[in-house]
Amino acid sequence: MKKHLVVALAYDRLCTFEFGCVVELFALERPELGVPWYDFEVVAVEPGPIRAAGGITVQAQYEPELLALADTIVIPGWRDADEAPPPALVNAIRAAYERGARLCSICSGVFVLAAAGVLDGKRATTHWRYTDRLAKRHPNIIVQPDDLYVDEGQVITSAGSAAGIDMLLHLVRRDYGARIGNLVAQRLVVAPHREGGQAQFLPRPMAHDEQGRLSRLMDWLRSNPALPHTVGSMAQRAAMSPRTLQRQFQEATGMGAVEWLIHERVALAKDLLETAEIPLVQVAERAGFGSEESLRHHFRRLAATSPGAYRRQFAGAD
Repeated sequence: MKKHLVVALAYDRLCTFEFGCVVELFALERPELGVPWYDFEVVAVEPGPIRAAGGITVQAQYEPELLALADTIVIPGWRDADEAPPPALVNAIRAAYERGARLCSICSGVFVLAAAGVLDGKRATTHWRYTDRLAKRHPNIIVQPDDLYVDEGQVITSAGSAAGIDMLLHLVRRDYGARIGNLVAQRLVVAPHREGGQAQFLPRPMAHDEQGRLSRLMDWLRSNPALPHTVGSMAQRAAMSPRTLQRQFQEATGMGAVEWLIHERVALAKDLLETAEIPLVQVAERAGFGSEESLRHHFRRLAATSPGAYRRQFAGAD
């Protein structure tokens, strides 16, 4: 079986953290997962030494022909959002897009995709510091300033730095399902999926006690998804007013309390569909939706597929 080839781009003044995230996700062998893991290569986008942040030098061959073989190309940032990428790189990215390769960017790497024209008419995101610049420079791109990552199918973009991990784990979930994605996240010691958007990371004062009460409430809701929850009952448990609860959820996650809970319930439903051979009505009950109709509605809205189709694709995918 041909493995999926992931190619990470390396360039002078390389963004070390973003590059390291890609290496960690795709370069390590993971035999314990029981799936054919990715092949991984690093390609220098230009000849000469590749210096990286922190005084590191990366040895990578200038082999642009490898880009023509890649199934997925990841651009781990770009050295300067105001510096145009080399024409040869732009042409290679455009050619990869035209032949159907999957293209991904972390943080300022979106400017390389934008220069290649592969984001025209599509949604995209980048670090919140760059979203206005991206929108002004490329008005044909639908910039999503609050998203941690945006999946447009063939082209996936992420916000700054650590949001790249969210996007890369999303790719693993897309390729292998939520169970494998969760196992990889466990090895990375990170959350399998962070809800909300970049808004939660912008500077906002929040009282320490309120942070603690909200965190305890979230943990309790995750442990009791099947119970009937309303804004009023959640506020009462957190010892807050409903208005304060909604404000704290919005500031912490970028969404309201009920919407956050629905996202958590869909995530649980995915796990059940992959691992539990139970009827759909029981999946709906355990995840807290109450009915198959409600499960189907929210599942399709957030996962862009039906529960049945998801189960057929990922159940028992070892």
